[in-house]
Amino acid sequence: MLTLNLNTTVPFSKSTHHYPINASPSSLLTPNTRSHTSSSPLQSPTKSSVFPRIHSHSYPFSFSSKPTSQIFGLTPKFPSLFSSKPKLQTPKASSSSTSEPNSNEETKPAVPKPKATTRQLALIFGLWYFQNIVFNIYNKKVLNIFPFPWLLASFQLFAGSVFMLVLWSLKLQPCPKISKAFTVALLGPALFHTIGHISACVSFSKVAVSFTHVIKSSEPVFSVVFSSFLGDTYPLQVWLSILPIVMGCSLAAVTEVSFNLQGLWGALISNVGFVLRNIYSKRSLQSFKEVDGLNLYGWISIISLFYLFPVAVFVEGPQWVQGYHRAIASVGKPSTFYLWVLLSGVFYHLYNQSSYQALDEISPLTFSVGNTMKRVVVIVSTVLVFRNPVRPLNALGSAVAIFGTFLYSQATAKKKKEAEKKN
Repeated sequence: MLTLNLNTTVPFSKSTHHYPINASPSSLLTPNTRSHTSSSPLQSPTKSSVFPRIHSHSYPFSFSSKPTSQIFGLTPKFPSLFSSKPKLQTPKASSSSTSEPNSNEETKPAVPKPKATTRQLALIFGLWYFQNIVFNIYNKKVLNIFPFPWLLASFQLFAGSVFMLVLWSLKLQPCPKISKAFTVALLGPALFHTIGHISACVSFSKVAVSFTHVIKSSEPVFSVVFSSFLGDTYPLQVWLSILPIVMGCSLAAVTEVSFNLQGLWGALISNVGFVLRNIYSKRSLQSFKEVDGLNLYGWISIISLFYLFPVAVFVEGPQWVQGYHRAIASVGKPSTFYLWVLLSGVFYHLYNQSSYQALDEISPLTFSVGNTMKRVVVIVSTVLVFRNPVRPLNALGSAVAIFGTFLYSQATAKKKKEAEKKN
């Protein structure tokens, strides 16, 4: 009886490779199940080991609901079986390690956000600087004729709260879902925000705007000190960067023409308040990452208003009526006074909103550099508008302090990059 041996190898006339006749489709098409001992080029161990490696590192979140061929961009017709050099196509999202995936869309590859163009960045920084300058000018104008910072700070929070409520009601900004846990988590950051805001406003009412901003440039010093007490570690270059900040602020304070102890303490307490707000926010709001920065700031403003206004009534309330009449008499028209107050409140919220939008569009390093330059622009603008006398040593101290802030931003950005590489 004749028998046919199906396990024999039949050579093809136009190929240098040999394929077994009884090879099943699964052994050819499934790279993870093929034997590494076979001599077939389709069973290359290099190709078979690529799939699990990319799948486990490029996608830390689960994408198992999608077929592997769809995840890696392979077509179901398997054209690479007959090509001499099969190519594995990886999605573009895997090359962006800095983009944060959306927890609500874990089944979709993350698409990197397009970078802002030079014109867009110029517009963002232009609005941010312009709004900040307008706020500082009209805030100081009001405080010069109506020296009641507690009421003015309360109105600024009120203007921001109304602004956010209008955006939410008109659906121009998506309103976040508010839960009891989220409200409780906001109580601490809102309290420290209130302390930082009212202290800065008190400082503005006592000294020149430029001096307050020079002292507020020492905020990194408080940030490093408080964070170190809480267990964070900083490299030597960060600690060295805060030395010129301390020396510059000290020199500016000693040579300041409009020096006032209450103004100095107000600016320093403002730094403490905002630093504690940032630290507390990181610890209490970790589980509420679905709320964007603008909505978070809006709710902090609303809660801060409930903190501040009752205290403002207790501290300044009996003096408001007399102060109002004196303010009207000094400017001549009530409409002028109302306009100044309104501009200070609206632009206080707008410049904070622009800062959140700027941070969303640019890197933290660019933002910190822009924030440093913003202080320079505000200081120069207010000196020109109010014609505050500036001594040479005072200008030198201000420049040294701001330069130290710039060095600090560079050092902390390098620290963050090194931490990201380790992770």
